[in-house]
Amino acid sequence: MVDAARRAGTAQRRSVFEVFARHLPSGRRYGVVAGTGRLIEELTDFRFGDAELSWLSDNDVVDADTLDWLAGYRFQGDIWGYQEGELYFPGSPILVVEGTFAESVVLETLALSTLNYDSAVASAAARMVSAAGGRPLAEMGSRRATERGAVAAARAAYIAGFDATSNLEAGRTWGIPTMGTAAHSFTLLHDSEEDAFRAQVAALGPGTTLLVDTYDVAAAVDLAVRVAGTSLGAVRIDSGDLPGQASAVRRQLDGLGATATKITVTSDLDEYAIAALRAAPVDSYGVGTSVVTGSGSPTAGMVYKLVAREDSHGEWVSVAKKSTAKLSVGGRKSPLRALDGGVASAEVLHVEQDPDAPTASARSGRPLLVPLVTAGVPDPQYLGVAGTALAREHRAAAVAELPTDAFRLARGEPVIPTVYE
Repeated sequence: MVDAARRAGTAQRRSVFEVFARHLPSGRRYGVVAGTGRLIEELTDFRFGDAELSWLSDNDVVDADTLDWLAGYRFQGDIWGYQEGELYFPGSPILVVEGTFAESVVLETLALSTLNYDSAVASAAARMVSAAGGRPLAEMGSRRATERGAVAAARAAYIAGFDATSNLEAGRTWGIPTMGTAAHSFTLLHDSEEDAFRAQVAALGPGTTLLVDTYDVAAAVDLAVRVAGTSLGAVRIDSGDLPGQASAVRRQLDGLGATATKITVTSDLDEYAIAALRAAPVDSYGVGTSVVTGSGSPTAGMVYKLVAREDSHGEWVSVAKKSTAKLSVGGRKSPLRALDGGVASAEVLHVEQDPDAPTASARSGRPLLVPLVTAGVPDPQYLGVAGTALAREHRAAAVAELPTDAFRLARGEPVIPTVYE
């Protein structure tokens, strides 16, 4: 497209692209924006080096003039977006990219691959956080994701309200609290379960978490307290009837005097299993496969569409796709979260005919777009460890505005409507 537009003389036309989702996945009631900080950080390194240019040349992908253009590529436009951690609904313009057509269109895959995955994970994780009812959750899904996706998933889950991750690279890169427990292989390595427990306690102290379901749970709990004492930090249950096991283990721990020892459960948990454990004496959860795969919706279904561009006279023209079942709304949008007594009541999208015109809306509410990149330079407050912490804080504030129906796990419509003005 860049090659053809350059030959046609249209590559330099100012253009506005928007990222949005036509629908929320799996009948969910809201989505959580995640990946924004990663995206604008990646943008600074989004370059075409000698290896990439040589491959494009050797395979005749673009002509020599376009190769020269790619060699000097630097995004110099502006990007606005929903602040990371913000909630989104069908049609929400979570990212608005303005620049020349050529410099903006090449960002499509970078933007969508980042936002689609991270937002899918964050949206699933947010449901799990709600289901947990304030009990801590740890992300433990690295073995069910790609090597880079595992780090991104840990970050997205943390933004959505998870408390820790087992992925140490995510801790190093994004400042996420890290945690972990021993696997069954550690117990099986030793000549006896007692040898395994003693080795772990010797290395990590009695405050560690001992895995008690390798052989017999009741025998392991008794052994764990005997080895670590009543100051044992926690036991982990990874199989069986979790509600029943947790209740029995709690009674056993209390009977042994380990009243402060906590119980954590794992074993293929999702939001429904977590909700089913609300009445059980469980202190924390470890979630793996379900969170890193979006709990059945591994992508947020977002698209990157041109909504406005300059014509041959330099005038702005709204453009939109009219394909059946894939309609889009032309014109740049100015979104507001309408609030009724502090509770979200609508996603209001004011459609501007001229992107340079002042924003106007008949409704009042909380403006949703913030400047993320100005003249090619990302806003540093949204980057790195600090940016991740800021996104987590913003998510908590945005979720607090939702009506109660938003937290039902049953399939349903978005909890607030999207209104175009």
